[in-house]
Amino acid sequence: MTDAASHAQFLIVMGVSGSGKTTLGEGIAEAMGWLYAEGDDFHSQANVSKMASGVPLTDEDRWPWLRAIGTWIDEHERDGRSAVVTCSALKRTYRDLLREGRDNVRFVYLDVPQQVLEERLAKRTGHYMPPSLLPSQLSALEPLQDDEDGVVVHAHQTPEASLAEALDLLGLTAKA
Repeated sequence: MTDAASHAQFLIVMGVSGSGKTTLGEGIAEAMGWLYAEGDDFHSQANVSKMASGVPLTDEDRWPWLRAIGTWIDEHERDGRSAVVTCSALKRTYRDLLREGRDNVRFVYLDVPQQVLEERLAKRTGHYMPPSLLPSQLSALEPLQDDEDGVVVHAHQTPEASLAEALDLLGLTAKA
């Protein structure tokens, strides 16, 4: 690993649909001058079609998607570029795969009350993930555990407040 790569940081903004992953991920990337990737873009067309039709993904559906995100992280780590990527990362086993061999990966878990999630999803347009899949995501969700490198952001507040909380908890200072 090069010296530059050893200083690269990778944040995975995680949570269920409607928690604000994209908004916060883009905000952190912009504030820090880091790369950003939307985790949904790593899904296969088959996964997107399955979710769009209201069918929850299985673990088998998710493994290739998670590996693709890991490969993306590896590519940027080799170049010494810090980055933020969104990924639901609902289960501990998913997060274990994402951090396997990647010491520079940290998680930002967006904790949002179910009622707020439901309200957000009811208003959201142009996304393939239907609100009907929220219960299956909440059922699968395993919040960050004490031994996982990450922080919990209470993302039911304004996007600006969530961003400020995330940066503070992560010990990051936005570039001027």
